[in-house]
Formats: sequence, C-alpha cells, structure tokens
Amino acid sequence: MTEWLSEFWQSLTWTRVFIGAGVFAVSLGFSFAAIAVVLIKIPANYFSPHYTQDFLPNSPWIVRWGAVIAKNLFGVFLILLGILLSLPGVPGQGILTILLGLIMLDIPGKRPLEAKIIQRPTVLAAANTLRQRWGKPPLILD
Repeated sequence: MTEWLSEFWQSLTWTRVFIGAGVFAVSLGFSFAAIAVVLIKIPANYFSPHYTQDFLPNSPWIVRWGAVIAKNLFGVFLILLGILLSLPGVPGQGILTILLGLIMLDIPGKRPLEAKIIQRPTVLAAANTLRQRWGKPPLILD
C-alpha cells in the first residue's frame, strides 16, 4: 500500500491535478443542474401519497420503454453519484442527488424513502427555495 501511494505521489503532475479538478467541477455542475431541473419540473404534489404518474402517456410503447430504461439507468447513476457526494470531504449535495436518483427509478417501495428524505427540514427548504426562484409552488407533503 505504501509503495502504491509513493508511486502515485511521484507520478502526480500539475496537468493531472488540473484534469482531476476539471472532471470534479464538471461532475459537480452536472449534479447541481440535474437536481435543479428535476426539482423544478416535478409537480408540487409529487410527494403526496395520492399522486399517480403516467410516463409519456401519448407515446408509442417502444418510445415509452426506451425512455423508462434510460430514466432508470440515469437514476442508478445519480444514486451512486449521491453516495459519492455524501462522503466526508467531497463537496456537493449528496442527499439531494440521492433523492433525484430515487425519483428517476421505478422500483416498488421508493415512496417512503423519498418522503423520508424530502421531509428533512434542510432538504425541503432548499427544494422549495429553488422552486420559488423559478415561480413554482412549494412541494406539498401530506
């Protein structure tokens, strides 16, 4: 382990540091942008138990299935990114990214987990502040 670490530090150049920082900045920006778009676009009653969704209702079945598969893959990616952003020392909105990934997934039993995350006062306040900035009503929780 110490040999690997020693080799790593010796091979580290400013170019690699800047590339790593650039990749980090782009992924962080992408995470924030994705969170903002989804939290703005979801209906205010999305977290209500009475909410029913129909994904692309007027599209052909092949388009719907392709979109559902892509949406679920993107959801898994966001959950993994959220877990990474939740680690100590990694800046970013980890909890909101995990919530965004859960929103994207079509799995049974996700509603209670989504509700538990969005009911956290800081998460709900951040989501409602963002929605208010874009002229959307606050999220409704039952």
